[in-house]
Amino acid sequence: MKIRKYICYGLLALTLLLTGCGSGSRMKDGFYTAEMSDFSHGWKEYLCIMVKDDTIVYAEFNAKDPSGYIKAWDNAYMQNMASVQGTYPNEYTRSYVSQLIEGQTPDAVDTVSGATSSGSNFLKLSEAVIAQAVKGDSSTSIVETAE
Repeated sequence: MKIRKYICYGLLALTLLLTGCGSGSRMKDGFYTAEMSDFSHGWKEYLCIMVKDDTIVYAEFNAKDPSGYIKAWDNAYMQNMASVQGTYPNEYTRSYVSQLIEGQTPDAVDTVSGATSSGSNFLKLSEAVIAQAVKGDSSTSIVETAE
């Protein structure tokens, strides 16, 4: 009886080893993008990641206005936000991206004080692009903007 139990455990371990133990949820190599469904205060946030060997190796988080101008390039916006909120887009976007790359999961990202709305959107966008990467779907995912 004991031998049969050990054989069953051995076969189970071998099966898990050969199937990759959850390899169905691996991210596929490529670029994946998600963006918010609507503009907020004149900006629409987006996140693009690059996956290589099941690892996020590059990410860009930013926002664009209707003409496509990037929020982090807007010096007047930066100066105004920095004086009021204590942070600005070029700073907090880099923080969110580095935390995602380092932790490889949205759960590893802490929101930046003064940029909590963007932080909340970043978490939603991160979940969306990771889901796209698992499916291998490179179409842009649209994330509903909270009302």
